[in-house]
Amino acid sequence: MRAALRPRYGGPDVITFDDVPDPVPGPGELLVRVHATTVNRTDCAYRSGHPWINRVVCGLPRPRVAVLGSEYAGVVTATGANVDSYAVGDRVFGFVEGRAGAHAELVAVPVDGLVATVPAGWDLPQAAPGMEGAHYAHACLRVTGIGAGDRALVHGATGGIGTALVQLLHAEGVEVTAVCDRLPGHRPDLLTELGAAHVVEMATDPGLTSVGGGFDLVIDATGHLSFGAARPLLRRAGSYVSSDLGRGGQNLLLASVGPVTRRLGLRHARFPLPHADATLARHLAGLMGAGAYRAVIDRSYPFEELRDAYAYVDSGRKVTS
Repeated sequence: MRAALRPRYGGPDVITFDDVPDPVPGPGELLVRVHATTVNRTDCAYRSGHPWINRVVCGLPRPRVAVLGSEYAGVVTATGANVDSYAVGDRVFGFVEGRAGAHAELVAVPVDGLVATVPAGWDLPQAAPGMEGAHYAHACLRVTGIGAGDRALVHGATGGIGTALVQLLHAEGVEVTAVCDRLPGHRPDLLTELGAAHVVEMATDPGLTSVGGGFDLVIDATGHLSFGAARPLLRRAGSYVSSDLGRGGQNLLLASVGPVTRRLGLRHARFPLPHADATLARHLAGLMGAGAYRAVIDRSYPFEELRDAYAYVDSGRKVTS
């Protein structure tokens, strides 16, 4: 099969294309013919090896698995032993947690991981970006327990995680203030369409003076808002959550003392650890089927231009997947 490979860590230029052996589904796995895939922050981190934790996950000194790609949508072509929940011909989409392989013609995925049936009425390219950002967003909600009537600010709201957060929070009845660098020129109403009650562009309000304060939750969806900067925006006992480790891993350190600061009724940090399983995948697919969540696609590339797609995501200009 044809696949995109990274024999070493580095920029988009390390990516090569070659024929590799077809994967074979093991017990409890599906073999999926990939019809659409995405390039996201996870893929870029696995390719570059930055931050350092990604080299621990992917292998030292070189990647253990050469094939890139974590997110996909396609059709089941074979099943391994002990698989009775899917059949050949099923349309599925998902995210390969902790192991790459989706930037190829075929990918083997575990049925107990982030994989679900594509909702009726959705085509495969629409479904492909439905898991990566949403499962990180779900982790942010799960770690805080925020619910109906609360107020949340999402910083970095036009990214893959940010757009998912806006929608998942809105679906829970949370009043969302969405903050972004800039709205896409061709879709100025994007965030209000996704459920944000208030939208702030940092290009016109870099100090966020217009957002006020008293938020129950502030979420840094891109790694650009520190706890120190978010703290004045929070109510007493409010929570800060980031999808990023922070400089020097500071968000992990802050979260480690979070239980103490919470008991004291103070503003505190929490760190979301994603829990990826088939139950979550079905939940997200159900939200998609009900019209409560959809991933927003910025632009599409032919497979042969995958390096360009990685370079675009690296640039920070990407709206979503």
